[in-house]
Amino acid sequence: MSSSTNSLDDVSADSSAEFPDRASMMEVRLQAQEDEITLLKSSLADALRRIRLHDQLLPLLKQQLIAVNPGAARVLNQVCCSDGCTSSRKLSSSSAADGSRHTAARVRRNSEKLGNPERQRKRLDKKAASSANLLARSPSLENRAKEMIASAGSPGSRRGTYSQEQSIKMFIRGRPITMYIPSNIQNYEDLKMEPPSERLELDWVYGYRGRDCRANLYFLPTGEAVYFIACVIVLYHVNNRTQRHYRKHTDCVRCLTLHPDKVRVASGQSAGVDKDGKPLQPCVHIWDSTSLVTLQQIGLGTFQKGVGSVAFSFADSGAFLCVIDDSNEHMLSVWDCNKGTKYAEVKSTNEAVFSVEFNPSDSTSIITCGKSHVYFWTLNAGQFTKKQGIFGKYKKPKFIQCFVFSLTGDVLTGDSEGNILTWGKSAADIKTLGKGAKETLQIMRQTRAHEGSVFTLCMLQGGALLSGGGKDRKIIRWSADLAPERECEIPENFGAVRTLADVDGEELLVGTTRNAILRGTFSDGFVAIVQGHVDEMWGLATHPSQSIFLTCGHDRQVCLWNTEEYKLDWCISLEEYGLCAGFCPNGSVVSVGLNTGRWMVLDLLTREVVSESTDGNEQLSVMRYSPDGSFLAVGSHDNFIYIYNVTESGRRYIRFGKCNGHSSFITHLDWSKDGKYIMSNSGDYEILYWDIAAGCKLLRNRFESKDREWASYTCVLGFHVMGVWLEGSDGTDINALCRSHSERMVAVADDFCKVHLFQYPCPKPKAPSHKYEGHGSHVTNVCFTHSDSHLLSMGGKDTCILQWKVVGGSAVDSRERLASASASASSTSTSSPEPTTG
Repeated sequence: MSSSTNSLDDVSADSSAEFPDRASMMEVRLQAQEDEITLLKSSLADALRRIRLHDQLLPLLKQQLIAVNPGAARVLNQVCCSDGCTSSRKLSSSSAADGSRHTAARVRRNSEKLGNPERQRKRLDKKAASSANLLARSPSLENRAKEMIASAGSPGSRRGTYSQEQSIKMFIRGRPITMYIPSNIQNYEDLKMEPPSERLELDWVYGYRGRDCRANLYFLPTGEAVYFIACVIVLYHVNNRTQRHYRKHTDCVRCLTLHPDKVRVASGQSAGVDKDGKPLQPCVHIWDSTSLVTLQQIGLGTFQKGVGSVAFSFADSGAFLCVIDDSNEHMLSVWDCNKGTKYAEVKSTNEAVFSVEFNPSDSTSIITCGKSHVYFWTLNAGQFTKKQGIFGKYKKPKFIQCFVFSLTGDVLTGDSEGNILTWGKSAADIKTLGKGAKETLQIMRQTRAHEGSVFTLCMLQGGALLSGGGKDRKIIRWSADLAPERECEIPENFGAVRTLADVDGEELLVGTTRNAILRGTFSDGFVAIVQGHVDEMWGLATHPSQSIFLTCGHDRQVCLWNTEEYKLDWCISLEEYGLCAGFCPNGSVVSVGLNTGRWMVLDLLTREVVSESTDGNEQLSVMRYSPDGSFLAVGSHDNFIYIYNVTESGRRYIRFGKCNGHSSFITHLDWSKDGKYIMSNSGDYEILYWDIAAGCKLLRNRFESKDREWASYTCVLGFHVMGVWLEGSDGTDINALCRSHSERMVAVADDFCKVHLFQYPCPKPKAPSHKYEGHGSHVTNVCFTHSDSHLLSMGGKDTCILQWKVVGGSAVDSRERLASASASASSTSTSSPEPTTG
């Protein structure tokens, strides 16, 4: 068991350096192609159904129209010719070409995205999607027949008839999605879309990346702890509990180091890919921690895949910077910090490299360590020479996790066997190395330190040493001659010790493998000052009247956060992982949907489960209460929406009915303001409407729902949010959206690490927006707080929650804005149809 846990720790430490598994990549490609075929079949079936409907409709219309107007037969033949024959020919000739073109583009995008291992691990079922690149105004066939007949018999009646059922069609992967224009829009074509007057400012960052990074926590003279998560470097004042943010990185930050002057910071990032799957260029930023101004950008276009480790020289007051990239050869390079130019470069090793440092007393001496190695480098006249550490009679560990320099000049390494090895210079062993061998660095002493790996070492000013353990979760203080002086164990729920930072010789900051930062002393123990999730997150819900929100994810944690105090109120662990959540309107309970089809209701005060049920055996994707709290809708991946009657203030649930009609898994749903109807989206891009009061009845005539008002708007497909889809975008490029309670703006979470803020409504393509960066993975969810003062966004694999402050804005209601825009457009257009009532 011990060796197994050790191995897991080591694999976790080495996860960022592993190569993508080829079999996994092929599985992802195969699944994408299978999804493509499924949707092409669905599109073809839809087209054939429409043709059959067309053929059935024409004879009936012809009989009725001939009886009323003999001249109608000629008009009907024109309609038939223009929409029947032509469309049939187009279907046979162009649909196959379009399908193959979409398929080729989709496969190409998939193969490009596979370049980033983090994107490979996304949900495969979410990848049944494609391009939303064609929008066209399209009245139905029946409407066109009515218009042409009306114009032939009664020229003055065309405009009113046309506007009665005008619609917009949005095509996703060749599948048409019809959206009916509300009655209060008089002229859709002349509507003008503008970005919202509101903007977002980053207010707070929840989380810390300790799971798979090391040496990424430092304490500044300003009283701030500096660390990173996603694309943001956080400067957190531990006493004042305030944050500042350095946000110049374009992808996930991977490493961090502090200059000898304790002001400048160097940070490196992953390469990442753009929205077309093309790799971006990683670099190192040197910046001022006081002003947050970037001083140098080093190595743009030089490093491959990303930057794994960085270190400043000390002997010359930080004149040089050493960098190791994430390429296969892990290139070791030294840069002039003032000029930003490369001084020397060499291939280090094909094995994973965990750390690099200059010798504090000699800038020509550099040490690297990692998997099965510790190398001692000498830099002379721009050329490197390398000596490998020799373990001799000591067991060679699988991983050298970390090292520090002692005050006497020795090197101390911590390894996966739980030992601290002391390396010193010694005369060469001629018997072992051969005649002419030079002086080498060999192990002088082995000290048993921890059970499991030694993940970090920290040298204190007086010569004492701190070590942090993996399996035993211990922090041990050692004297200068490596005699143990004090020790303590951090709580199990925080994980192992990942890194240590000295505050004042007594107080310490501890970064853990479960993405927490602790503060404390050996005497008083340690408390968490930063906490976060440790795996992919999807569930997000804000309280209807308080400044709190709830999150859940694949780490099986359900967390309640306070947006005003910027802290975690409580956290509980589940047996399965949560994927969605929703607060009851009375605010006393919250429901959480799990990956097994089970869902539970938690009391916010006691944290106890007050009710639970199971619907199907597939994962749940939506939990949504009706506005008055009398119903709960549960959206599942088994294609059903389960409806429950809610009584006893959200503590009793009785099955009311089931919405059956979607042909794919439920992705989003919303209730109408009167609590009688539901609008839902599914994985195959359907928009369906349900009459819940009438027994969960599917509304066949979607035109009747065009003027219905919705209590919330989270469906990614709908007339009012059609403009959030970019031209040429993939059908899964938008993971979530949320309309503000004021109905003036809509926030969008996309698949390319961005948060967008649009005006609401935004029913026209290419609607302008404000775009915000910060996440390092697909953004899985967004949600406004009850007062619209803040927006919360949640990253997937980056395990990061960003809290944005909403600034600016006017008090114009969305309906007034849309009506005034339509009216002003109507006043300038004499041919626009007149308004009709629904």
